[in-house]
Amino acid sequence: MTREELLTLPTTTTVEVAARALGLGRTRAYELAKLDRFPCKVIRIGVSYRVVTADLQRLLDHRPTTER
Repeated sequence: MTREELLTLPTTTTVEVAARALGLGRTRAYELAKLDRFPCKVIRIGVSYRVVTADLQRLLDHRPTTER
C-alpha cells in the first residue's frame, strides 16, 4: 500500500486493508485482532472489527524502512 493510498483511507478501515498495509495475512490479522494483539487500535462493532486509520498511519510512520 502506498503512502497516498494510506492517506485516502476513511477514519476507520477493515482489518484486511490494515493487514495489507502491514504486510500481514488476513487470517493472522484476524487472529491478532481477536486476541487483542493487533499492532494498532482495533474497535469491535458487533461481529466486525475496524482499525483506527490514524493509529495505523502512526505505526507505519515509525516503522523502519529497508534500504535496497
